[in-house]
Amino acid sequence: MTKILKKTRLSENVWRMTLEAPLIARERLAGQFIILRTSEEWSERIPLTIADADPAAGTIDIIFQTVGASTKELSLKNEGDCIADLVGPLGKPTHITDYSNAGRKGWVVVVGGGIGVAPAHPIAQAFKAAGNRVSVIMGARTKELIIMEDEMRRAADDVTIVTDDDSYGRKGLVTEPLKEFCEMSPAPDEVVVVGPPVMMKFAALATKPYGVKTIASLNSIMIDGTGMCGGCRVTVGGETKFVCVDGPEFDAHAVDFDNFIKRLGTFRKEEADHKCRSGLFG
Repeated sequence: MTKILKKTRLSENVWRMTLEAPLIARERLAGQFIILRTSEEWSERIPLTIADADPAAGTIDIIFQTVGASTKELSLKNEGDCIADLVGPLGKPTHITDYSNAGRKGWVVVVGGGIGVAPAHPIAQAFKAAGNRVSVIMGARTKELIIMEDEMRRAADDVTIVTDDDSYGRKGLVTEPLKEFCEMSPAPDEVVVVGPPVMMKFAALATKPYGVKTIASLNSIMIDGTGMCGGCRVTVGGETKFVCVDGPEFDAHAVDFDNFIKRLGTFRKEEADHKCRSGLFG
């Protein structure tokens, strides 16, 4: 059992929890994730990225959005309650490189869309700690959906915020400032994108003409987290990969995003039925 030490509501359907997990806090690296079950009775296994960790305190932070019955159940738990089980850290950590050379600092752009800002945060921290200049682009539909702004400003050298409705930052999509960065001389050494699959697809299309290395962190359907079930398979460069053990990060220019997006809808009917049976959504 894993105890919930702190619970914060970030927006209408987004929550942040601090969990007691000393071993995971000590071992986790940027880009890795955990899988949890809220209860032993009927809960799904939910993969969630570790948004932050405090090895000294023995805690990790998770940020999640209530999109299904299991995340809804998790959101109803309070400080002092326990989660049935938690496993991690899982997945390959982000490959962190210091691109600095000949007196020039390396430059990495980290793009987070919506809830993807949470997994983007430790990645920005790690590239900054390695010695690079880090630029962060954060995007959301509206100001109320922007999360972790203060943490990102502490982690990065500069932060650009875009909203679809022009309620905060600049109006537009994350691809617009991303293209502007790629047109600079020198261009970024690397771009990392995390967020909705459609956003990652178009971010990859934006950087490809400039030849800028681009990595996407994929949020696929996942069950066991060990590569055995095959639910998280994705096509990368014409080859089948498993997000849980080969990823979650891949060359964004080689990912078959159309197939990836299609696979994310595989269990939509079952998820809807599960919501109805659970009674959590009224």
